[in-house]
Amino acid sequence: MKEICCEKIAEAVAELTSACLRIAPSAKEAMRRAAERECCPAAKFALETLRTNAELAERDELPVCQDTGMACVFVKLGQEVHIVGGLLEDAINEGIRRGYREHGCRASVLDPITRVNTGDNTPAIVHIEIVAGEDLEITLLPKGFGSENMSKLFMLTPSAGLDGVKDAVVQAVAAAGANPCPPIVVGVGIGGTAEKAMLVAKEQLLRDVGEPSRDEALARLESEILQRINRLEIGAQGFGGNNTALAVHIGKFPTHIAGLPVAVNIQCNAVRLQKAVL
Repeated sequence: MKEICCEKIAEAVAELTSACLRIAPSAKEAMRRAAERECCPAAKFALETLRTNAELAERDELPVCQDTGMACVFVKLGQEVHIVGGLLEDAINEGIRRGYREHGCRASVLDPITRVNTGDNTPAIVHIEIVAGEDLEITLLPKGFGSENMSKLFMLTPSAGLDGVKDAVVQAVAAAGANPCPPIVVGVGIGGTAEKAMLVAKEQLLRDVGEPSRDEALARLESEILQRINRLEIGAQGFGGNNTALAVHIGKFPTHIAGLPVAVNIQCNAVRLQKAVL
């Protein structure tokens, strides 16, 4: 049995909040490739400006975007781990509280009814998965709401088939337009129940940008949908061109014989992601 104290967890999470100051390496590379192949001058300028912004933010340790998001935390908790000194979620929230303040991140979290701000970006959204072993893996995905607001859930019937799945994803991106600050990454969850499909979709945003699914059928589906999305010509920041999306990432989960849930969770161009293992 491995013991991990809550203070150590809080410290690790506080360090992870530096994700708000930089985009992930795979996103940097995807943006570089997008700029190289962009055919529209205005969109190419937008892409280069986004890249410059990211470089300056990282160099000067400033938030890469004013919307430093709501902290989405994905935890893989080894069943041989014993948390001591408090509660796991309290420790995570303490880390978010410290880190967001240290990095000067905007306080964006509030009560949905009264609209009173909590003042410290807590509580985080915490997803905990129990796994084998004695490690505690914590991944932070700061999720801005320009993109989060574009989330869609389609409760299709089985008769919709694979064509219905493809159409639903493309429809969601088309409806979003320039709102989620393209070029985007499109997370898709197929199957499960309504809430499971949404979680699977968001989990796809934890992958390296452009990393194909290990499932060959899903990888082919990702490629086909990406091509359809880029033919929409929404383009970088809505300026048109051939780079509306950098990648489509699809996951699946078994579902009921009467259902075909399809969830879409869009990530803006500022892909901010960091992971720690304790």
